Amino acid sequence: MPRGRYSLHDPHDHTPLAEEHFQCAPGPSGWRYVSQLTTPAGDHSGSVDLTLDELGRPLRLELHAGSWQVRGAALDGVTWVRTDPTGAHATEGNVAAHAFTGTSPAFLVATTRLLRLTPSASATRVRLVAFTDPVLAPRTVDQSWTLLKRETHATDNGPLVVEEYLVTALDTGEQHTVHIAGDVVLAAPGIELEDLESPPSTFPAPPLD
Repeated sequence: MPRGRYSLHDPHDHTPLAEEHFQCAPGPSGWRYVSQLTTPAGDHSGSVDLTLDELGRPLRLELHAGSWQVRGAALDGVTWVRTDPTGAHATEGNVAAHAFTGTSPAFLVATTRLLRLTPSASATRVRLVAFTDPVLAPRTVDQSWTLLKRETHATDNGPLVVEEYLVTALDTGEQHTVHIAGDVVLAAPGIELEDLESPPSTFPAPPLD
């Protein structure tokens, strides 16, 4: 079960935004990721709890940022309920999308689990609902993902398979790369892996259709 810490920063001016203390692991249903976020000053600022099924679809999502909360799941596309800080108002949403995304590295791993790309495959388009900080406002985004290469590196704990993805925002054409090993993000815009207590998990082969 990987356990560690990411630092999150503004990808443009590198302003520190948060530290994300996480643990994650494959399980009976698929994969689960939980984390607690703190501000650069050390104050608690939110949390992430994401469970995927064996096909990479979000079985359950719970996000907290400040006093805002979102609960969601894959249901008729994706469905969620967003609650305001007072707890008096809850807004339901539903979009014909594949999954969720946001600032947490968990969502990058989740997208790769959903798409299951191979290096020989062409770019794959995916529609996601992004919850943007600091109020978890929902926004539908379209991206394309390409697995550029898969490399095996020798480590003290055995072979480490690293995948490099090219992600394109289809509304702006902006591109960036993401490096992932198992269920841990090694590098991505605005994300740095600062500490990892155990090697990334390896996923079982996907079920046959």
